[in-house]
Amino acid sequence: MTDPTKRHAAVAVVLVDSELGEDRVDPVSVDEWNAGRAMPAAHLDGRMVDVSGGAAFLLCRRASRLSSHAAQWALPGGRLDPGETAIDAALRELREEVGIELSDSAVLGLLDDYPTRSGYVITPVVVWGGGRLDLRPAPDEVVAVYRVGLHQLQRDDSPRFISIPESPRPVVQIPLGNDLIHAPTGAVLLQLRWLGLEGRADPVDELEQPVFAWK
Repeated sequence: MTDPTKRHAAVAVVLVDSELGEDRVDPVSVDEWNAGRAMPAAHLDGRMVDVSGGAAFLLCRRASRLSSHAAQWALPGGRLDPGETAIDAALRELREEVGIELSDSAVLGLLDDYPTRSGYVITPVVVWGGGRLDLRPAPDEVVAVYRVGLHQLQRDDSPRFISIPESPRPVVQIPLGNDLIHAPTGAVLLQLRWLGLEGRADPVDELEQPVFAWK
């Protein structure tokens, strides 16, 4: 049960099939890869390339014109509307952002809540999307949607933990494609790896967000 004294949001971790080379579904005619944020390192260009193949999850690149978290990588999701559960909100946001209509029967379970620096508690809802979903991203919110193979979560260079002077907690970074995914999305994906792929029950709620994501 959600705590009514806190602000709550939900994200959908949608598991799907993918074929090699079908990384991206793009609703707009131009790239917005670098708009709104600097690249994290010289050898990373921010592109989500060569990531599909086999069992996968859906990852969105947010539009650069959004008022919050513009141009960032994210799972489909958003705040809970009055009277909604986390499952209700995750399925609604999935429909609004990515054009996928799934029912409660597709829900596999929940991952651990992640409290953000901006004051939200995010509940990740794991959903079975099945095979050939027809993705229809909303161009006002989403630049592109990717099928990212679960094998990407188990790369030799993942996860990465860095220190920052602003916090004693380690900042988590998940390398995917040619970019780094930070918390809260990165924390959710790390628990998906640990719990779903490796059977580890390690918590991720104490992993830090980068300072640019604190607002």
